[in-house]
Amino acid sequence: MAEETDRRTQILDAAFEEFAGKGFRGATMKSIAGAAKLKTPALIYWYFEKKDDLFLAVLAEHAPILRVTLDAERLAGEPPEEVLPMIARTYLGMAEQPRAQRLLRLILTEVVRRPEVAELIGKNAIGRVLGFLNGYLAHQVALGRLRPHDTRSSARAFIGMILPQMIGKVALPALRSDGLTDEEHLATSVDLFLRGLRPEAAEVPPRP
Repeated sequence: MAEETDRRTQILDAAFEEFAGKGFRGATMKSIAGAAKLKTPALIYWYFEKKDDLFLAVLAEHAPILRVTLDAERLAGEPPEEVLPMIARTYLGMAEQPRAQRLLRLILTEVVRRPEVAELIGKNAIGRVLGFLNGYLAHQVALGRLRPHDTRSSARAFIGMILPQMIGKVALPALRSDGLTDEEHLATSVDLFLRGLRPEAAEVPPRP
């Protein structure tokens, strides 16, 4: 069992370097097997059915936000004042890790150049995060903590509020030239987001 775990880790490490250096299309099962010092690419298929699965496994390994989505049941009853900052910190925290930074830069490049990669990431990574947020926010509406609304849209809106800070850390440092820290941005974003969705917000009469 330990040997299998070590080999899987060995494959993931080699795949990360191949994907980060050559892109999704440039990295092949053969080149990954060579980088992992495996005798044959067939050994990779013992753990991953196809290259798509291997790419997603590499992404999950370096994107802790995807692991958060696995805790949907545990987090469902926790208040948004606690869960939303945790999600944002996890999301932004990826940009603090050098390897994750390389992977994020790869993703930003690949989704523009490769429709198949955009589809893969959109469905299995971004889609998972939005699906988790959608479900969580819908449950908060059911609990009466948030007013009824289209949680598909609010899930997108919340991620959209965090995204510029992430891009500023990974690819466009000019976006951070104003000195806004992650915690400052997080606090303001969560406050604005929740102010608009509080049940009492629906009771405020419209302006004449």
